Amino acid sequence: MPIMPRLFLATLLILAPAAVFAMGSDPATTAARPADPNFAEGRKAIDAKDFATAAAKFQAVVAKDDKNADAFNWLGYALRNQGDYEKAFIAYNKALELDPKHRGAHEYIGEAYLKTNRPEKAEEHLKTLSSLCTFGCAEYTELKNKIAAYRAAKPS
Repeated sequence: MPIMPRLFLATLLILAPAAVFAMGSDPATTAARPADPNFAEGRKAIDAKDFATAAAKFQAVVAKDDKNADAFNWLGYALRNQGDYEKAFIAYNKALELDPKHRGAHEYIGEAYLKTNRPEKAEEHLKTLSSLCTFGCAEYTELKNKIAAYRAAKPS
C-alpha cells in the first residue's frame, strides 16, 4: 500500500474515536429528557387563547421541572392574559432568574409592565433586549412598538 493511503488510514483510525466522543455518542450521557406533554398542551392552549388551561398545564410543567425557563415564561404569559399580573411577574422573574438572556421573558415582562402602567420598567427590559439582540430580533421590535403605542396613547 502506498504511503499516502496508509497515512490517511492511520490518521482516520487515530481521530475517529475522538470525533465519535466529541459528537456525544454515549447514549447514557446524551439522552434528551422526554418532552412533557403538558408543555405541548399548554402551547396549544395559548394558541387557542385558552389561558386558564394554559396556566394549569404550565403550572404542572414547572411543578415537575423547576429549572424550565421556557415553561415559566409561558406560565407568565398565560397568567398575564388572565389579568393576574402579580403571579405573572413572579413567573417571568423566575424565567429570567433561570435564564437572564431569555428574550421572550424580557419582551413579555415588558408588556406586563406596560399593562400595569410602569413604562419605565418596560424600557429597562427593552434596553436589555437591545444588548441581547445585536442585529435586532422580533422580541426587541415587538416591545419597542408596544412601548411606542403606549406612549402615543398616554397624554403627556
